Amino acid sequence: MLFCIRRLLERALETIAIVLLTILSVLVLVGVLFRTIEHPIVWYDEVASILLAWLTYFGAALAALKRAHIGCPGIVAMLPLPQRRVALTLAEFCVFGFFVLLAYTGWKVFEVIAGDTLVTLPWVPQQLAQAIIPLGAVLFIVAEALSLPEAWRGRVGHNVAEGDIVEQTTATE
Repeated sequence: MLFCIRRLLERALETIAIVLLTILSVLVLVGVLFRTIEHPIVWYDEVASILLAWLTYFGAALAALKRAHIGCPGIVAMLPLPQRRVALTLAEFCVFGFFVLLAYTGWKVFEVIAGDTLVTLPWVPQQLAQAIIPLGAVLFIVAEALSLPEAWRGRVGHNVAEGDIVEQTTATE
């Protein structure tokens, strides 16, 4: 069940990232073309920066789901088993704490900017642009939580087939 949810979220995040990247690429090309012919699009810069922010947050959630975000797996792997458990627990505590704080703060910003609009597109609410902060933080938390069981098994040497905790050895041992 957990694997199906994880796979579904992974596909959704990949699709969203591809769509956002495609839209951003087309927008940049069109923006450059219009600047070249000396008829710049006034809203181009603002919309492109918002799309880049959205792409960044969705990409970060996808990276978290794949356990490809910032970390020190080499250092953790060199630690003895008890220290690996402590390191992973501490790292996860910090990651979850940071993103809970980011979601909370992002929501507060979302509430404060109610009624504001984009400068170049006054019919687009600023909340639409800034919604990615709390949304992205929650997606990162969900992705991190969904990938945590696999990370725990992989980093602390849990042998899934036998169900035992075992000390992993490296190729140099």
